[in-house]
Amino acid sequence: MRFFPRRPVIASIFGLGAAGALVMSVTVPTRPAHAIIVFDPSNYSQNVLTAARTLSQINNQITMLQNQAQSLINQAKNLSVVSFPELAMLQQDIQKIDQLMAQASNIQFHVTLLNQQYQALYPTGFNTALTNNQHVADARTRLATSMSAYQQTMTVQAQVVENIAADETTLTSLATRSQGSQGALQAQQTTNQLLALVAKQQFQLEHMMAAQYRADALESATRTQAQADAQSATTKFLGSGTAYTPQ
Repeated sequence: MRFFPRRPVIASIFGLGAAGALVMSVTVPTRPAHAIIVFDPSNYSQNVLTAARTLSQINNQITMLQNQAQSLINQAKNLSVVSFPELAMLQQDIQKIDQLMAQASNIQFHVTLLNQQYQALYPTGFNTALTNNQHVADARTRLATSMSAYQQTMTVQAQVVENIAADETTLTSLATRSQGSQGALQAQQTTNQLLALVAKQQFQLEHMMAAQYRADALESATRTQAQADAQSATTKFLGSGTAYTPQ
């Protein structure tokens, strides 16, 4: 059995190890160096709180802008107007009543002409200078005036009744508009429109009462004048009472 010397073997082993190390140093590429990330919890939480505060401020600003927009919308509603197309019809109805009242004959609804017309139609005394035919003609004129007054009164009443039938539709329209009013101005305007309808009906009632009272006054005046004329005619016919002297 042969033995080899140890030193050459060990030297060869070290030689191979050095060569392998050299090969490894040549073939294996070197890795680049990386920066180390450092996480700061305190700084992160501060950034989160700042972002939350900023978001809360933005939300508050958005809410404030929404409230301002709603306030402007409400102001616009309070300033919005409502139409009143029925006004022309109400005015036309009142004009019809006025035209009928203006048709009063002989004694009209004029203060400046009333006394003159009344004195001409109803004299205070029996005019002996007038003939019987003239007295009869005057009586007929007074009777015709009374009849015309009652006819006018009935005409005014008929017109008022027609207007009331039309007012029912107007009232329904105004009530619906009042319930649908959005702002303070519209509510006030619809209230004024309802008051206008009430005022129109009040005007009609006053006109109708005036026509009725005129007819009653003329009828009473005609009756009183007829009685006065009859008494005066009787007195004129009888004379002094001494026309016949018994023998």
